[in-house]
Amino acid sequence: MQNDNTRNTILFVVSAIIVLVVYQFLVIEPAARRQQAEAARAAADAPVAPGTNPVGRDPNLPSSPAQLADRATVVARTARVPVATPSLTGSIALRGARIDDLFLNNYKVSVDSDADPVELLRPEGAEYAWFAEFGWTGANLTGLPTPDTRWTLVEGDRLAPDSPVTLRHTNGQGLTFTRQISVDDRYMFTVTDTVANTGQGAVTLAPYGSVQRQGVPDDLGKNQIVHEGAVGWLGEELRLVKYNKWAKDGGPEVTSQGGWLGITDKYWLAALIPDQDETLKGEFRVTKAGPVEIFEANYVGQPRTIASGRQITETTRFFAGAKTVPVLKAYETDLNIPRLDAAVDWGNFWFLTRPLFSFLHFIYQHIGNVGLAILALTVVVKLVFFPLANKSYESLTKMKKVQPQIEELRKKYKDDPAKQQQELLGLYKTEKINPLTGCLPMLVQIPVFYALYKVLTVTIEMRHAPFFGWIQDLSSRDPTTIFNLFGAIPWDPAAAPLIGGFLNGPLHLGVLPLLYGFTMWLTTAMNPPATDPIQQRIFQLMPVMFTFIMAPFAAGLLIYWIWNNILTIAQQYIIMRRFQVDNPIDSLINRFKGKKAVT
Repeated sequence: MQNDNTRNTILFVVSAIIVLVVYQFLVIEPAARRQQAEAARAAADAPVAPGTNPVGRDPNLPSSPAQLADRATVVARTARVPVATPSLTGSIALRGARIDDLFLNNYKVSVDSDADPVELLRPEGAEYAWFAEFGWTGANLTGLPTPDTRWTLVEGDRLAPDSPVTLRHTNGQGLTFTRQISVDDRYMFTVTDTVANTGQGAVTLAPYGSVQRQGVPDDLGKNQIVHEGAVGWLGEELRLVKYNKWAKDGGPEVTSQGGWLGITDKYWLAALIPDQDETLKGEFRVTKAGPVEIFEANYVGQPRTIASGRQITETTRFFAGAKTVPVLKAYETDLNIPRLDAAVDWGNFWFLTRPLFSFLHFIYQHIGNVGLAILALTVVVKLVFFPLANKSYESLTKMKKVQPQIEELRKKYKDDPAKQQQELLGLYKTEKINPLTGCLPMLVQIPVFYALYKVLTVTIEMRHAPFFGWIQDLSSRDPTTIFNLFGAIPWDPAAAPLIGGFLNGPLHLGVLPLLYGFTMWLTTAMNPPATDPIQQRIFQLMPVMFTFIMAPFAAGLLIYWIWNNILTIAQQYIIMRRFQVDNPIDSLINRFKGKKAVT
């Protein structure tokens, strides 16, 4: 029957979502952790083959984690040039002339007022090193700068906007390398390399750039919604390789005219941007040094010959900072960098996520609160789909209104399915009901609501953004928990012996998850009840299950879902009142007043 088919379709979609979420948490992620542990053990036992160092890798990289030093010790090992801009703080190592020590001034590791700034890059020799280097490569040439080369600071004493620094190295074989590094007030470095040939013969060199990450923290690359790993725009195509796949299969080699490539986290990006007229070979590769996996995005440009007495110059840009969409778009326009904002993981529904973000950002600029902007955007989306949703809710309301007649027909013709179907179709025709009308509009809205979920997950605007009351970070889960009466009891459930991990993990329920569960229950209660007892029980349990499933999600997402449910409930309530159909809201009010609900 059509009603059952519609209900079964909805039930299948919801059940599939539940199965996928549970499968992700209970099967895929534990399996991935086991694979990573096995790979690490295998790598620790495997010798490092000679001659396999990637471009620019330090041959003195420790072969064991026990040999790694803390970050401050590694930074102090070599002379450095300070970096001080409104957005960045750190230093550049004169050993290797690497950009390998950066903090983001405008982003903190937590919402605490005295929290440290977010660390972006760290030098080789520290755990999870992440850095960029630039240089020249050439066949059968010696004396080229290496990661061990000590450069001389010849101009400037610190790198700041409008205050570049100049480094120099002479190899004693007729080549002088000069590197000028400048930076703007946001996240873009400009590296200008000049090679002067004062020797007797011509030399042939090719420029290269490399971003390396030596090991990845355990908390990265696990989110299936957000891309973390290799990223680049090469060969007029977006190239994405997640850390797990990158470690297992390596990455592509691409010949490209210009473009960019690098390594990204959820919110942060380190990317090389060569001259856009340069024909280059870009590569994402992974190598191992003992237990350390070295993820590298690099490019090599075209060889060029330097005659005796001549010099050449190559300019490369390097982005190191937060993936703030307006900043990325500004660089695209001002520096003619193709599709730099694609570093934000817009997903397969990019044609929806991009405009949704643009509109959300527009609202935020006028309201000044990300949470309120989310509420306003949800209202706009609901208004766009109002006609479709209205038809859907009218159909569901009519179905609920004739539910007693449907039950009578099913009882009357329970032994004659053909006659039962005929009578039901006649009832639908008489009451002008199309059961499919209740389902199809909801299916049309699914891509839009998924796109909005994606926008709120991958863009940095929600990170550490306060809302009101106890919600001081829209990107984190609700900090309150039912086990200390939402903060009324001065006790941390996570400190409970044996069960603390469960109370602070799968059983952590704050105010927002409970509100979400209640609004979901109310939404479900407004729909026509299922006739099959098993389906009834599933629909009754769904709000409880989803309360626990959604509890770990970001507060901003829960606020969006709760507000969306409230708007849906309001729309359904008005329609049900118009058709004089009993609804759970009136039933609750009447029960509170001690009155009997009237249909």
